[in-house]
Amino acid sequence: MDSIGDFLTIIRNGVMTSRPFVIAPFSRMRLNIAQVLLDEGFIREVSVIETEGKKQIKLLLKYVDGESVIHEIKRISTPGRRMYAGSKNFKPVIGGLGVSIVTTSRGVMTDKQAKQSVVGGEVVCTVW
Repeated sequence: MDSIGDFLTIIRNGVMTSRPFVIAPFSRMRLNIAQVLLDEGFIREVSVIETEGKKQIKLLLKYVDGESVIHEIKRISTPGRRMYAGSKNFKPVIGGLGVSIVTTSRGVMTDKQAKQSVVGGEVVCTVW
């Protein structure tokens, strides 16, 4: 089971149907990915809510003139095929318009932050 892939699919489906927000089950990794999306301006707000005794993550999606800020969110490293990159080997996403989300020994961050910190890691997904 790919919980990160499921999380990205929840976001992708919410964007495709122009929903104002999406709700996903809670995990620290999902929360860290959502925080990176918030910091990079792809979503408006992240909050942790509790319904029926279970924690969930609520993401307010961001739209500009009726068009979603997230055009594509794609899983790169899967449970069956992990993809790692060194700090000098990150490839630009759409000529630098998008970002790769990377999990490193220093936490979850963008490829640009990982280059700046000179750390490599697993490339979780790309967003533009």
